[in-house]
Amino acid sequence: MMKKFLLLLALATFIGGGVVEAVPIPLRGVVEGFYGTPWTFEDRADVLDFCRQNNLNSYIYAPKDDPYHRDKWRKPYPADKLNELRQLVAAAKKNRVRFIFAVSPGLDLKYKSDEDFRLLIRKLDTMYNIGVRDFAIFFDDLKDAKGNHHESGKNQAEFLNRVQKNLRERYKDVAPLITVPTEYFYEDMIKGGKPKSYTRDFAETLDLRIVVLYTGRGVVCDGITDKELAEVNKIFGREVGVWWNYPVNDYPLTPDGNRNVKLALGAIENLPSAKMTAIFFNPMQQVQMSKIALATGAIYANNPATYDAEQAWDKVLREQFGTLAPAMKIFAEHSRHMENSWAKVGAPDAIEFATLAHNLLYDMGKKSFVDFTPLELKIDKLELTADILLVRLPKKYLAECKPQLEQLKRIANADKVALESLKAGRLDPTLKILREEIAANEKQAVISEEAARKFIDDVINFFDEQDKKSRKRK
Repeated sequence: MMKKFLLLLALATFIGGGVVEAVPIPLRGVVEGFYGTPWTFEDRADVLDFCRQNNLNSYIYAPKDDPYHRDKWRKPYPADKLNELRQLVAAAKKNRVRFIFAVSPGLDLKYKSDEDFRLLIRKLDTMYNIGVRDFAIFFDDLKDAKGNHHESGKNQAEFLNRVQKNLRERYKDVAPLITVPTEYFYEDMIKGGKPKSYTRDFAETLDLRIVVLYTGRGVVCDGITDKELAEVNKIFGREVGVWWNYPVNDYPLTPDGNRNVKLALGAIENLPSAKMTAIFFNPMQQVQMSKIALATGAIYANNPATYDAEQAWDKVLREQFGTLAPAMKIFAEHSRHMENSWAKVGAPDAIEFATLAHNLLYDMGKKSFVDFTPLELKIDKLELTADILLVRLPKKYLAECKPQLEQLKRIANADKVALESLKAGRLDPTLKILREEIAANEKQAVISEEAARKFIDDVINFFDEQDKKSRKRK
């Protein structure tokens, strides 16, 4: 299967009578860059094998909550951890995947300190000795509680240049450094239509061979256009790469601030077709569930010009889940979109369901005959989907999505009661009890907020409005 895939990549793809060459993004892969419990050794080895199978050629080791990556960056890795990294580097080589070792020293790095420079080089030398040939130094997420940072772009760039010069003078086989600046999304780089002083100084000082990654207009945004990419390329005077924050789910989606509660199961979408130097997809803590989006990202990264998100998504679901693909698609449709006050990415959840539910409630007050059947069938299928997957989904997947499937079943059950309430013309009081149960479980699992979950609230609100009108008439 893989040979066939690579052969297809090598051939020209015919579109509308024209010929579009398959041009893969040179550096394409996964960045383990999320907050929360880092992946295990087994997870990482699995992902390296996944990268090989999907023609992704790079993996960045950058788990935010590995203390030796960020908080305790000056300290060497303990022997057991270093041995684990050695095994991972060997696994990456076996899979023909570049193992990119990253350090995030910015929390307390003294840029002009020879001692800090020595300690960082010592860490990178240790990694070189276990087989690493690709390195990254990240300066992201250094803002204070008020959203301000006091970093010097010039100091950071000079430090990076010094590291790059040191490594490449001593090791002829080390690749150019990769970095993420402190102002790493476009809206943070610009003020009054011009680059802010930090970004200007960083860009003007940084060695042109160093690869810069950015995340788009925002930290988590709904896409990057070719024009937007070109604007950032102009700022940095080079082809920048993209650190894409999907399917990562390490940011809160509920008022309680709970993280990792919703699964991002959609396709990678709305990324540039123009040439870029690198693309890295930041996954979820749930490694198996991440593979849906990551596999679509691989299809994109191997040929951005011809990428079709919906086709890629269907293909990946079939390949990963076989006979369970139809059920997984329904589940995934209700868990694609990620949004809070500052983040927005992924296709809308369950558009057909949301549209049917909205139209039904609209018709309730306007028409003498309302057809409940289409939405009823959707709800029945939703309940059946949860039942099928809870019983038949292999353990490795179920271990990561059982709370969300159980929540989907609760929602489908409540949706049934909501629909029966509309049919009867009066609110079944058990609906509010079911809603309370669903709300209590949203600390562990969120799904279909603007579709199946919203229908419950909308029906309750519908009857509350009816009661208000009735009381006014009296």
